[in-house]
Amino acid sequence: MDGLLTFLGQVAEFGPQILLGLEHTLLLAGVITVTGLLGGILVFYLTLSPSRLCRRLTEGYISFFIGTPLIALLFLMYYGLPQWGLRPSPLTVAIIGFTMNVAAYNARYLATAYRGLDRDELEAARAQGFSGPQIFRLITLPQVLRLSIPALSNQVILNLKDSSVAFLIQYTEFFAQIQDMAIRNFQFFKAYVLAGLVYLALVSVIVLAARQLERRLILPGTRRS
Repeated sequence: MDGLLTFLGQVAEFGPQILLGLEHTLLLAGVITVTGLLGGILVFYLTLSPSRLCRRLTEGYISFFIGTPLIALLFLMYYGLPQWGLRPSPLTVAIIGFTMNVAAYNARYLATAYRGLDRDELEAARAQGFSGPQIFRLITLPQVLRLSIPALSNQVILNLKDSSVAFLIQYTEFFAQIQDMAIRNFQFFKAYVLAGLVYLALVSVIVLAARQLERRLILPGTRRS
């Protein structure tokens, strides 16, 4: 019991540092969730291009970033770009790297949902004189977004958890601060348990919010996952 009280006292001592790291984690996770979704919509739109070359290049983009370890991309930019005279900040590298990665995954989720759309509805829109961009904006995109809510919600959770990788490029997020505290007081087990509980609490909030969103927006008759 005394050991636990001592540890909690040390957590309180490192409190401002840990809270700053948590703020950085939420900032990164929030930004890449938004940019990754917008990027995913753009990439998905390009997969519907009438140009065969554009579709192939887009599929190549998706396959490349899904198949490439995120840490390799982050290291390439953070440690490789300075050799070319470019020195982006850790946050900039993290946002760019995560966005390209997350956009590929989100595009794949949207493309999968697209296969479940009613083709007759799309053909009817074309027969009514709707242009390709109008069909995408008014019919295709709203439906695939609703159908993809479970997958997109899971991606938000992954964004939060994967943000801990950014400490390897000197971004002082939550896990980096926990690691620093553990190194100083040698309470590695307790520190990592604390980190796990905090991540679990954050993920639980995301799950509850996603379920509420799914109930409000999911298409009638669609099975919830």
